[in-house]
Amino acid sequence: MDLNLKRQKLLDALQGKIPQDVILLSLEDCAPYGGDWTRLTGKPLLVFLPKTTEQVSLILKSCNQLKIPVVPSGGRTGLSGGAVVTQSEVVLSLSRMNQMSPVDVLGRTVRVQAGAITESVHEHCAREGLLWPIDLASKGTCEVGGNLSTNAGGVRVIRYGMVRRWVSGLQIVTMNGDVIELNRGLEKNNTGYDLIQLMVGSEGTLAVITEATLKLARLPHKEHVLFFAVPDLESVSELFSRARRGPFEILAFEFFSQRCLKAVETKLHRKSKLSKSGEFYVLMEIELGPGSEPEALLEDWLSQVLEADFILDGLLAQSSAEKKEVWGLREGITESIALTNEVRKYDTSVAVTNIVGFVNEASRLFHSMNLGAELYLFGHFGDGSPHLNVVRRDTVDHKTYVEDCDRFEKELYPLIKKWGGSASSEHGVGLLKKSWVEMSRTSEEMALFRAIKTAFDPNHLLNPGKIFNLLSTG
Repeated sequence: MDLNLKRQKLLDALQGKIPQDVILLSLEDCAPYGGDWTRLTGKPLLVFLPKTTEQVSLILKSCNQLKIPVVPSGGRTGLSGGAVVTQSEVVLSLSRMNQMSPVDVLGRTVRVQAGAITESVHEHCAREGLLWPIDLASKGTCEVGGNLSTNAGGVRVIRYGMVRRWVSGLQIVTMNGDVIELNRGLEKNNTGYDLIQLMVGSEGTLAVITEATLKLARLPHKEHVLFFAVPDLESVSELFSRARRGPFEILAFEFFSQRCLKAVETKLHRKSKLSKSGEFYVLMEIELGPGSEPEALLEDWLSQVLEADFILDGLLAQSSAEKKEVWGLREGITESIALTNEVRKYDTSVAVTNIVGFVNEASRLFHSMNLGAELYLFGHFGDGSPHLNVVRRDTVDHKTYVEDCDRFEKELYPLIKKWGGSASSEHGVGLLKKSWVEMSRTSEEMALFRAIKTAFDPNHLLNPGKIFNLLSTG
């Protein structure tokens, strides 16, 4: 069907059923909704910004009847192309559905709409001394629906785990317009398949999440932020080993390379307060128990660590402002790299015990290939999630850079498999990693993937072409 005809038929089908201010029509208005942080983009047929679940249901039902594909959209902060328009699809943005119910202090839950900004949820719950512990660099922009659909991780996975641990109920809308409540927020419900866990991480390919009941934890009692410079990756691992045995609970254990720090300092004008530099840096956030004894034990631990020969420099943040400054170095990495040049991102996952071996071998591989790019290393050391960022040099043209990345990628993914890892730790698959999914999964698993997709979306219209191909490539 001609695109203009499709568009008109859809508008006719929804005439009088949804308000006009829910629909964006012009190319200029629709353009920002065609892509995400990958810089990939497309041209939406139309963009809908519904305000209610009922409107979502009407839009999906009409699109299904007319065989018009739909791309669900949240904050579009994804790094794998999961919200990118590729076939002139309709975009369904949940950003206007951002209401949050009062916090259930007794049950430690909160019901929110999918468009609620992650940081807003944090602020909403903090007033009751509670926390939804999904902490991402993009928290000021990303939305709960996107967090759930990608099974987001972030900097506190070492302490709290991934998103899937922190949801007890979902409201979803299927492509045929059915509105379904999953689990109703129950803590215990042993009556068959857990469809919530099927939705989490499905990247909007099975149904659209419109509301969620989120599980909460208490706010950490007393947080401290520590920052260290070390000479090599082996030293990062040694520091982590000592921290594991330390007199505190680790909330975050992040690492990044000197090249990442330089990018943040150059592009965002943020500065490290360490007097000495290192090849790598470690940011630790920890929680202490109440009373003076834990503080004394921390001081003893820190003194011993700073005297060790593998630590070049270190500090304990002394104020909220200083904590924010230190975190600003870590949280500014993605933005500063994006401002540096084109980047191809690899959010790999390996066992924590394998990080040093894997990253060192991947680095040697990269440098042996003489690529027209620089390698920026950072990530979540404490949960085995090193991020490899391949950034184009100014002296290399786009075409050569893409060819170089493709060459590196063909060697990198078998290396990930060799180390028993995964091609995606937290960014999802989307478009960019689809070619490598079948390397990580068995043919039997892929057959189940396709059967599940067809069961939820028989016409294969919801976020088409993401995660895997409907027809086997084997």
